[in-house]
This record gives sequence, C-alpha cells and structure tokens, in this order.
Amino acid sequence: MQLLPILEPLPAAAPAAASPDTTGSAKGTYAFVSLGCPKNLVDSERMLGLLQIDGYQLVPEADGADFVVVNTCGFIDRARAESFGAIDEALELKRKGRTKGVIVSGCLAERQQELLLQERPEIDFLVGVFGREEITRVADRLVGNLREQRALFRPAPIRALDDTNRLRITPRHFAYLKISEGCDRLCTFCAIPRMRGKHASKPIEAIVQEAKQLSEDGVRELIIVAQDTTYYGIDLYGQPRLAELLRQLDQLPGIDWIRLMYFYPMYVNDELIQTLASARHIIPYLDMPLQHINDTMLKRMARRVNRHDTETLLAKLRQTIPALSLRTTFITGFPGETDAHFEELLEFVADQKFERMGVFTYSLEPDTPAAQLPDHVAPSMMESRRDRLMAVQRKISRQRNKRLIGQRRDVILDQAVPNEQNVWIGRTIGDAPDVDGVVFVTGDQWSLSTGRIVPCEIVANQEYDLVAVALSNGR
Repeated sequence: MQLLPILEPLPAAAPAAASPDTTGSAKGTYAFVSLGCPKNLVDSERMLGLLQIDGYQLVPEADGADFVVVNTCGFIDRARAESFGAIDEALELKRKGRTKGVIVSGCLAERQQELLLQERPEIDFLVGVFGREEITRVADRLVGNLREQRALFRPAPIRALDDTNRLRITPRHFAYLKISEGCDRLCTFCAIPRMRGKHASKPIEAIVQEAKQLSEDGVRELIIVAQDTTYYGIDLYGQPRLAELLRQLDQLPGIDWIRLMYFYPMYVNDELIQTLASARHIIPYLDMPLQHINDTMLKRMARRVNRHDTETLLAKLRQTIPALSLRTTFITGFPGETDAHFEELLEFVADQKFERMGVFTYSLEPDTPAAQLPDHVAPSMMESRRDRLMAVQRKISRQRNKRLIGQRRDVILDQAVPNEQNVWIGRTIGDAPDVDGVVFVTGDQWSLSTGRIVPCEIVANQEYDLVAVALSNGR
C-alpha cells in the first residue's frame, strides 16, 4: 500500500522550516496518509513537520515502515468509508507483520473516539484533532512498546493552533493557509462543530508570519482556508477582520495569487468587497458554499440567510469584482425538500450560471439536528436531483469553455504529464486545486517547469477542462 504521495501524484514540496534527519540515525520510519479537506491537510503537514523535527523518517511505502499514521475525515458517509478503508489497509499490513503499528488521527478519531477502538481494536493509538501537537509523544510510545494509554484527546483551544514548521505535501508553488479553526455556525446537517469545536482565529500577525514563511519556501499561490472564512477575527477583535488581514497578505513579496475558499454569505460587507476588488494579488475567485436557495430549505438548514439577500450579494460581487469566478456547492435531498423546492434550486442555478459548482446528496449524520427532521428523501431521489442539477452545470460549463477558445489566460503549471514531451497540467485563476477543472498546456518551443505562471492561448475545450498552447516561458 503506497500512502505517499498524498492526495495526488504531484511532486511534493520541500519541508517548510522542518529540518530532515541527515544523520542516518532516525528514531523510526513511518508512512502517512491524509484524507479529507484542505484544513485537514494542514493538520497533516503540521504532524509531518513535528515528526521530522523529532527525528522520524517519512517513507513512501507503509510496507516495512515502523508505523503508519492515517489522518482521517469524518464529515459524511463517503468520507468515513474512505477513512475506514485506509485504516483497514494499514491494519492488514500490521496483521501480516509488515508494519509494527497504526496511529489513527483526525476528525473520524475525534468523532468516534473510544468507539473506534472497540470496532477496530488492532488500532494502536487514537489522536484527536487537537492532540496533533503531541503526535511525536504518541509515536515514541508506539516505538517503545508502551501501550497502556491508547487514546489522546485534547479540548478545542480558544485560539487556533500554530501551523508553522510544516512538512508540506502540496507542490512547492502552492500552499493552504488556515486562518481559523472550528465553526460557530449550527447548520443542522453539519457535525463539524462537534469535531472541530467553536470558531477560533489566529492573530493577524501570526498568519502574516506564517505566510512569509511559506513565501520564502517558494509558494506563489496562497489558498486561504477556514471552516468559516468571513467570520475571521470576531472572537479576537470583536468584529470580523478578514479585510484587514487580506490587505496585509496582499503586500507580501513573492505571493502572486491569493485564493479565497469557504466564504459564508454572512459578514461579506462593502469594505471586504472593495478590498477584494482593489487588491493586487487576490485573484477574482470566491468559493461560497450556498447549500440551497429555497427559503424553507435554508431555514431548515439553519443557514441564517435567505434567497433575496443571497441574490443581492451575488449581484454586488459580480458588479464590483471584474471577471469574478464564483464557485459554490449545493445539497440535494435535504429532509423536507419537495419537487417544488428542487425546481426552484434548478432554476436558480440555470439563471446564475456559476463558473464552478459541486453537488452533494444529503448525508444523514445521526448526531446532527437534521437527523431528527421529518420527511427524509429517498436516496434514489437525492441522486436523481443531484444528476439533474449537475446536467445543468455541465451545459453551462461547456458553453463557457467554448467561448474561451482563442482567448489568452495565465496558467500556473502544477505538473508535467507523464511520458509526454513538454505537456503540462495547470490551472487558471478560476480553478482551485483538486475541486475545479485543469488546463492541458503544450509548449514545444518553450522551457517550461512546475510552478511557472505561463501566458497561454486556449485552443480547445472539454466538459470542464481546457487545452492551451503556451505563448512564452512565463515567469
């Protein structure tokens, strides 16, 4: 079982201020698998950095490693199934004597706690979300055969944890910057507050310092993440301070693109919009999960927004920020969703023509308020509605991509296409890693490389992806 490269077969970045063991006297070897969202990825990188600083050696294969760390996601059914699958693969290696132990960390461990040990007693140690800072102590206990305390959980901190000294596993030219932890929203479908605690911001100066460290490590694209980005700072400063934070990040040398993810529709005020519109390096891309548009559904979800205010906000964003790419996500089959509610959502998506969109079927989470709501929708109906919604989006995407043929766009190159001569996979400013489309770039007459931002001409389109020709070496 090959657990690294993690997430995707991209070239891994160099350690960000984590010093590798060069003495040949590593305390032990380990393999690592990271699952889930970019916030969880930052936690993985922090644990990797701590293990490396402490003298443990990361290896690409679990087979033969002293131990395996599985940093899990516990958000919805599909994510939990993937996490259980990774855990079971590691445990199978342990049964065969090909690794000594398995440490399970992250959201699934936090959510299930001791129940996970009861279901899979061969797990050696559980580490909760906020126990990540003690991962080296847990590793020491495993390597030293000290097993009497097998679970380590810590309460959610009142301030977000430090994420410096990470061993990054994204390509060197982009990185995720987590500005806060936890969430004060009580959306009825969501278990994140139970796993990640209440909203806790990092101080502005700490975030800027971390961004500087990432820039010095070669990062050109900084991707801002949190559970609720627009709520940033309210716990520290008494009011949201995202606009001020972004103005400071926009001044940092070396950062070419700043991308914003996980915008909640509340707290997007005129100051913030003007900051986005006037910034030098904040690209015109916003990820704003809306979940639904029907007012009855939004109320049942406890989203604290309505259709009118949402449409007003979307119109203001598009009017103020030139060439804005809006990404959103929706849930189909939430309890009580009728045909009329869904048709309203379908019409809204057709009218808005979002540049990027994802759709999830409702996942029943037993420990959330939505589980107790009446009128649950049949799984087949959830899936049918998801497919219909995505069919509308595919048509929108095809039409938009077709109009791009002949136009010029800057593309950041993520990786070379294996076994191809000077063919690359990249992204425009309208594409976030992993969740959006890609651009296939050819550049026979140019010397291209990973991390370069290259001017390209779009020459062909696919359903979600583009094909382009490089016009120069870029920068």
